[in-house]
Amino acid sequence: TYGHCVIYAIYLYVADPARTIYILQKKGLKMAQILYKDIIKNKEINEFIKKGDANLATLGYTEHSKTHCVLVAERAAYLLERFGHADAEIELAKIAGYMHDIGNAVNREHHAEYGALLANDILRRMDMPFTDRATIVSAIGHHDESTGGAVDIVSAAMIIADKTDVRRSRVRSRDKSTYDIHDWVNYAVTEANLKINREKRQIALELKIDKKICTMYEYFDIFLGRMQMCRHGAELFGAKFKLTANGSKVL
Repeated sequence: TYGHCVIYAIYLYVADPARTIYILQKKGLKMAQILYKDIIKNKEINEFIKKGDANLATLGYTEHSKTHCVLVAERAAYLLERFGHADAEIELAKIAGYMHDIGNAVNREHHAEYGALLANDILRRMDMPFTDRATIVSAIGHHDESTGGAVDIVSAAMIIADKTDVRRSRVRSRDKSTYDIHDWVNYAVTEANLKINREKRQIALELKIDKKICTMYEYFDIFLGRMQMCRHGAELFGAKFKLTANGSKVL
């Protein structure tokens, strides 16, 4: 009976998770699937995002709130959709994108690694299959330019989505006397559009920058490493990454 199958599955899962999933699939049953819609409603995850953003606000960093997390999740999904990837990969990229900055609740330094460990614990307790969990944890752990880089298509989508979120609204303060270079660079961007051309295999970030606020040299001083991450990520899509500023090709 179905009840006996469930009891047998619980017994097996404790002893051998991999074999459990295989047996359930053979019997036409599935493990509970964790979806993006479940993640964005999770109170623990949202509290880590909230605390991480509050920490960064105190330290003088730009906005890393739920707004940023949702944008990264949806932009990562858009990238994968445009290049024709499977729904399962899209779902994993959305989850990774939403959770990618929870490590800021622990510390800004090594926040990617801390975030990966936090995510693994949360998703394990939500009973996410370990193969999906490993993909998400890997993407989160590799998203910072100081230590990481794209390692698969899910992490590539998430990294490009994260690093191309450059906008004036990420600057918290209206007191310009308090701005550091990160604030000035983001504030100088008056318009940013990410465009995907599947036929030409091209991912393009098109910026409009107020050069009275920030020079291109200053922009690249902050964002060169991030743009190089995007270039490598685009290669996993079999595509080229292109950056234009005020209509001129930069990268």
